[in-house]
Parts: sequence; C-alpha cells; structure tokens
Amino acid sequence: MTPTEIQLVQTSFEAVKPIADKAAELFYGRLFEIAPEVKPLFTGDMEEQGRKLMKTLTIAVAGLNDLNALVPVLQKLGQGHVAYGVKPEHYDKVGAALLWTLEQGLGEAYLPEVDAAWKHTYQILSDTMIGAAYGQAAE
Repeated sequence: MTPTEIQLVQTSFEAVKPIADKAAELFYGRLFEIAPEVKPLFTGDMEEQGRKLMKTLTIAVAGLNDLNALVPVLQKLGQGHVAYGVKPEHYDKVGAALLWTLEQGLGEAYLPEVDAAWKHTYQILSDTMIGAAYGQAAE
C-alpha cells in the first residue's frame, strides 16, 4: 500500500467513527440484503456484533502503518471466522457491503481515490484472512 492510500483510508475512517453505530447497522443491513445466506451465521446481539465490527476495523485501519504487525492479527481473525461458518466466497460480499457503507457514511467525501484506496485495503485484508483460514487467496 502506498502512504497516500493509507492516509486516505485512515482519514476517511476517522470521519465514519462518529457514526459508528449507524455505520454498523447500515453494513449489516446491506450485507443481509446482498448475501441473505450469511444471516444465519449471526446468532448473537447485532448491536454487540456491530461494536465488534467497528473495533476490528479500527484496529485494522490503524495497523495499516505496520502491515507486518497486522498480518498475524488478520490471520488469527480469518482462522477464527471458519468456526462461524464463513466461507471464502462470503468475503467479496462483505467487501461490497463495507464499500457501500463507507459511501453512505462519507457522502460527497467518498471520492474515487478514497474508493480505490479502500478497495485495495480490503483486498489485502481479505486475502490475508482467506489465505490463513483456507490456504488460498481470494479469487
């Protein structure tokens, strides 16, 4: 990742943090709309799940400054998701829901370069998680 991409992702995520609860609600609403098959994987309190999502994103976004330290965290996260029934093909839909959520939350600030930086970031994150969990990269 380039320093510019990291800065774009981190700055745009800071703008979303004040609406973290709403962003999580939007994310899961969109995810269940485009991937209804994943809804049964979520059996707990969705507000708590939303807080976990935002905490994980906060850690990942902050960790972009030191990918070598972030990779083991992502690998463990990916391996843990296997037990919940997450499959490699779910990652693309999660990414789509995330990008859509960011676009909703950022509005006009969701510029093409912000979109590109987030797409690159999500590809790195998901490839790392999938590789650790299933021994393969995303297709």
